[in-house]
Amino acid sequence: MNPLRLFIVSDSVGETGELVAKAAISQYLNADQNAVMKRFPYIDSVQQLQEIIKLASSQEAFIVYTLVSRELRTYLTSATKRHDVPAVDLMGPLMDALENELEMAPIGEAGLVRKLDDDYFQKVEAIEFAVKYDDGRDPRGILLADIVLVGISRTSKTPLSQYLAHKRLKVANVPLVPEVDPPEELFKVDPSKCFGLVISPEKLNHIRKERLIALGLNDDANYAQMDRIREEITHFHKVVDKMGCEVLDVTNRAVEETANLILAKLK
Repeated sequence: MNPLRLFIVSDSVGETGELVAKAAISQYLNADQNAVMKRFPYIDSVQQLQEIIKLASSQEAFIVYTLVSRELRTYLTSATKRHDVPAVDLMGPLMDALENELEMAPIGEAGLVRKLDDDYFQKVEAIEFAVKYDDGRDPRGILLADIVLVGISRTSKTPLSQYLAHKRLKVANVPLVPEVDPPEELFKVDPSKCFGLVISPEKLNHIRKERLIALGLNDDANYAQMDRIREEITHFHKVVDKMGCEVLDVTNRAVEETANLILAKLK
């Protein structure tokens, strides 16, 4: 039995066509052992299709194609019929049906699925980065980050890091405490991608008291005392002045508002 020759033709990588072809072939006993597949990726011209059809005709190959371009699909459909080359359009019928159902034309851009996959993995990578370099756990992340956030405790550094990570940005955040020297990396990083987060003492006092109560502790601990808060804010300003980074007041801002400010400044 002569091997089944399959030409996988695509205006992108061709993975979709090959996977569908393999799934179909697997339904025929031992057919996968006698199938030879060849991909023709990134096809974007009629001239390329003409060469593929000529080759398929000479090798008695079966063409499976996933083309988003209506022009290329139309040509390949008619040309394979004229040359008596068997061919199956995997993408066209579904796209035509969706066009009728949605009453809108397709974008017609090849490789969008792969772009969506890349977008997803970039987002996951950014989220993992934000977790790994959260709260100053590893100062090495400061030099690897797209954005560096610095601030005293309870200034929304962690939720802001996660929000920005969903925008595919790698964020490291560092807490500033008067008793602890800030990591040297803070003074080596580009100031334009650093943002200091500050909050009014009164607002922070309220937030910290609520935090202590939620933990089942007394709300008069030093952590929530105004003198302690002012000391931390003074230390914060000394550090960010030395860094040369921009300071954002988050007193009455939601995380989304602060994130949009940062994104606008980065642009």
